[in-house]
Amino acid sequence: MNTHPTTKTPLFPRGSWAETSRIAAILRKETVGGALLLLATVAAMVWANSPWSAGYDALRDFTVGPEALHLHLSIGTWAADGLLAIFFFVVGLELKREFVAGDLRDPRRAALPIAAAVGGMAAPAVVFVAVNARTGGDALQGWAIPTATDIAFALAVLAVISTHLPSTLRTFLLTLAVVDDLLAITIIAIFYTDKLSVLPLLAALIPLAAFTVAVQRRIRSWWLLLPLAALTWALVHASGVHATVAGVLLGFAVPVLRSRAAGGPDAGPGLAEHFEHRIRPLSAGFAVPVFAFFAAGVTIGGLSGLTDALSDPIALGIIAGLIVGKTCGIFGTTYLLSRFTRATLDAGLRWIDVLGVAILAGIGFTVSLLIGELAYGQASAADDHVKIGVLGGSVVAAVVAAAVLRIRNRAYRLIAEQETVDADGDGIPDVYQRNDGRGIVS
Repeated sequence: MNTHPTTKTPLFPRGSWAETSRIAAILRKETVGGALLLLATVAAMVWANSPWSAGYDALRDFTVGPEALHLHLSIGTWAADGLLAIFFFVVGLELKREFVAGDLRDPRRAALPIAAAVGGMAAPAVVFVAVNARTGGDALQGWAIPTATDIAFALAVLAVISTHLPSTLRTFLLTLAVVDDLLAITIIAIFYTDKLSVLPLLAALIPLAAFTVAVQRRIRSWWLLLPLAALTWALVHASGVHATVAGVLLGFAVPVLRSRAAGGPDAGPGLAEHFEHRIRPLSAGFAVPVFAFFAAGVTIGGLSGLTDALSDPIALGIIAGLIVGKTCGIFGTTYLLSRFTRATLDAGLRWIDVLGVAILAGIGFTVSLLIGELAYGQASAADDHVKIGVLGGSVVAAVVAAAVLRIRNRAYRLIAEQETVDADGDGIPDVYQRNDGRGIVS
């Protein structure tokens, strides 16, 4: 007697049209941000390896800020601690919205990207530790470097190779990267906090609570919210916890749904989406590229310097973690979920598509560079090798992923065409409507 279930659920279920449209808009912004990120990285690499490299170092190490508040920091530190807090604020907004009002409020939809993100972080860490198990010193402090995925960089690669990746896989990649970022900031808070000052951390709860009360009352006044956010950031920074954690906490404080007085959830975008719409361009177009400019400027030192860096187990562990670890973690987790549940690949998709996305997720840049600085110290010899490892692993992952995904681009184009058919002319593609005769978006 056959006891196996006969009903199969899609592994990458198509979301609602409203959610798909919103995510498509986000991906367009991130793609532009990814292009700027690439330009900033190239500019930093060129300047740092030019005859004028001393000017780059002087600019990055130039200190500014009030000494009395312990904020007399280098420009490079301001970029890592300050500008990336903006990036993580957007991450907090996006993650909260996904789980409160997005398609991921359904546990069945949330299970795959969360599991894939966990697998895609655990496997690279294991690979890095395996490579550096006998290295000695503080090498193992960098175990978390290859665990992060840079969604902007990955989307820039998709734009360059002009692939028509199906919306379900793009949504999966974006959601995986957002969960990945949350796990990364949790790792930073727990494992990369050396000296914790409890008093400033407790004091940070006061402006954070005031910010929370203000946004819960749907107050949008920048002259009130910005000082509260800045004070929260400064106190978290003073506590020894990495200041980007403040960005996530502030993002989580913002309400997603409209209040009843404003019409309720069905009346339109809530405050979180309003803030995300305003701040994401600042994050993707300025904060992350500027951080990359000051973080990616490593002086290679010619062929001999590159050879030395690539012979360092730390760099090799990062490269192996990004390429092998990420691919095995994400692809393996997705396959196991399919194998032991009733989920199966959607019509038109193949396992090679999942493999391509898994390889693409091996592009780790922004958060990987940040963790590298925290693990080994900014501008240290190990940090320079970290940068080369992150850049090298990300480039290889991008090239391999591009080759794999381009193989199926014709099939992706057909899926994209099917997802735009609107036979009844109501402005909603037919594949996003229920077959109940009412034309309700599913």
